[in-house]
Amino acid sequence: MPKNRKWFLSVLIIIFITLVVTPVCYGNSAEPPSILIIVPNPPEDLRISIGSGDTYVEALKTEKFMENYYAFYSHELKRANEYTIKVSTEDNAFEILLEPIKHYHNIYTLDLNNQTVIPGKLLSRSFFLVFLRITCTLIIEAAVFWLFGFRDRRSWINFTIINLITQGALNIWLNGFSPLVSYVILTLIFGEIFVFIAEIFGFLILIKEHHPLRISLYVIIANLLSLWAGGYMITFLPI
Repeated sequence: MPKNRKWFLSVLIIIFITLVVTPVCYGNSAEPPSILIIVPNPPEDLRISIGSGDTYVEALKTEKFMENYYAFYSHELKRANEYTIKVSTEDNAFEILLEPIKHYHNIYTLDLNNQTVIPGKLLSRSFFLVFLRITCTLIIEAAVFWLFGFRDRRSWINFTIINLITQGALNIWLNGFSPLVSYVILTLIFGEIFVFIAEIFGFLILIKEHHPLRISLYVIIANLLSLWAGGYMITFLPI
């Protein structure tokens, strides 16, 4: 393997680890929900409340494409070891006893068919959303790549490899955040900075089809367009 390619792959691995293995940090931002329940393809009249004893509060609902979020905040909940979730529609109603809460911020997925709650996000959901975002980004950046006159087969192979690594790392990293995370657009911009750095080095080292100035201009425009598209998608797509 050429030295330039080895060096580039080493840089990509370091950036991938930086994006994926990220410590949890907290700052001054909007209060995250103490309990967040993800409901895939919910009926319009679905209502969820939670409580213990005789005190119950109804969830604050947020609608997204393919799913809704039902949020409960710490100031709404009594300090109790266990909570009961009440789920109701016009045609059905049931209760689920929630296990003791161990963390400040807790995410669950509600399975309406089996009438159960599952801790965390479904793996199938995460895989689909990561795949969808990567595919959309590749389509946008491939169109720009074509418009900039890149036709060589090797250029397209390197384009695909670089983008699968950088966009894969970015979207896996984003998937680790809460669906209702505050200032998610700032998170996306921060991640795109790393993507831009990796891609500008990668394309300049691995692609020789055109002048470096054209390659650099492509990377700038492609990343600006994908940042705009990503910012738009997260306004209606789940994270």
